[in-house]
Amino acid sequence: MATHARDRFVLTVDGRSVETAKTIPVRNPATGEVFAEAPAADAADLDRAVAAASRAFPGWRDTPVADRKAAIIKAADLIDGEADALAALFTREQGRPLPGARAEIAGAAMWLKATTMLDIPVDVTEDTATRRIEVHHVPLGVVCGIVPWNFPVLLAAWKIGPALMAGNTLVLKPSPYTPLTTLRIAELIRDCFPAGVLNVICGGDELGPLMTAHPGFAKISFTGSTATGRRVMESAARDLKRITLELGGNDAAIILPDVDVDAVAEQLFEGAFHNTAQVCVATKRLYIHADIYDKLRDRLHELVRETPIGDGAQQGNRYGPIQNEAQYRRVIALLDDARASGLTLLEGQAVPERGYFVPLTLVDNPPDDARVVVEEAFGPVLPLLKFTDIDDVVTRANDTEYGLAGAVWSGDVEQATAIAHRLDTGTVWINQNLQSTPFTPLAGAKQSGFGQENGLPGLLEFTRPKSIYIPKSAAAA
Repeated sequence: MATHARDRFVLTVDGRSVETAKTIPVRNPATGEVFAEAPAADAADLDRAVAAASRAFPGWRDTPVADRKAAIIKAADLIDGEADALAALFTREQGRPLPGARAEIAGAAMWLKATTMLDIPVDVTEDTATRRIEVHHVPLGVVCGIVPWNFPVLLAAWKIGPALMAGNTLVLKPSPYTPLTTLRIAELIRDCFPAGVLNVICGGDELGPLMTAHPGFAKISFTGSTATGRRVMESAARDLKRITLELGGNDAAIILPDVDVDAVAEQLFEGAFHNTAQVCVATKRLYIHADIYDKLRDRLHELVRETPIGDGAQQGNRYGPIQNEAQYRRVIALLDDARASGLTLLEGQAVPERGYFVPLTLVDNPPDDARVVVEEAFGPVLPLLKFTDIDDVVTRANDTEYGLAGAVWSGDVEQATAIAHRLDTGTVWINQNLQSTPFTPLAGAKQSGFGQENGLPGLLEFTRPKSIYIPKSAAAA
């Protein structure tokens, strides 16, 4: 194990580096081998982080908004300036090829800056001769942010930007599978803020429940699986913490018969397999009209067979491994079940034997009750399903406990829009996919989430309303 100073990773608590007695191993998913040790915070470290954030809150709350924005912009510039070095570390721990890793680092910096372009309004609900009623949106206090491993830096930015913009202080926890880049970013940007405003800690699986149960947090912002989200919500209910949950999805795309197959195949392919399909809003069920089913299936199979998958640090690989062994085993179990059920699998190129690699795989028209259709794979397994009737396919697309995103593809945008209104999801794309902006809220329906992220609605999730009734001077007289 390397011991060079730059290979040591620390918590950031109260504006300072903090080492821990215990560590957790961090593996390179392309090899399965441990390449670094991350600090493992315990209950005492968590208490110190919450206490630091609590002390810092009054001063940060009262800091002018313009100064808060300037601090966030400065932090974004520092992140962007170190994008190449951060991307190399990102690829080692997350697995995504370097171009995609760098894009996430730059995207996170952009997102932080974009958040500062939003302004928290003062809503005036009455302004008469006798009084004025103003609704202010004030910060909550200390926020707990819990980030997953699939987009560890971007999704951290989704929490850091609005939480600090709104005047809260933050204790952020990256996934134990991908803590290193976030820890390094915390070291890089912590001097942009007063001590205690931004704290970043990490640890094993036991740390998350300690955080969600901690009485010092006013809010929990969690991104992860639906199963874990339910436990977070239960924990938060004990002392009525506010919550935002961005959870799982089993997103359907509906392809109408009037599309140009050659024109859309590549977009559909990327919409399903981006980041090795480890995307909450990726297409996970592809419903194709019978008239074009064979042609689109065959074109997608060509793309699967010609797309290189391997170590993200090696040039030319478009997709990398599954990020961790536990998820790798879940995906392999899903594929084993599909084979045992006699389903037809159309696989891509052979993958390295070492590491957590799964071939890009299409499943040719499985039954709707197959596990590969019902369950969210969160890996490079895409069922292709045939349909002939619009009403029927909308019913099938909505027949899931999830409701995060969906897509409709058609040469007739008006018809596609009508179908989009019938999909029971928080986001629907028409003739596109995987699009998001800092100015548009992302919210899940059904079991895909609670609350909103991004845009002004997402920013206001980090505030509470405070109504002030102000008498006019004439009424007072």
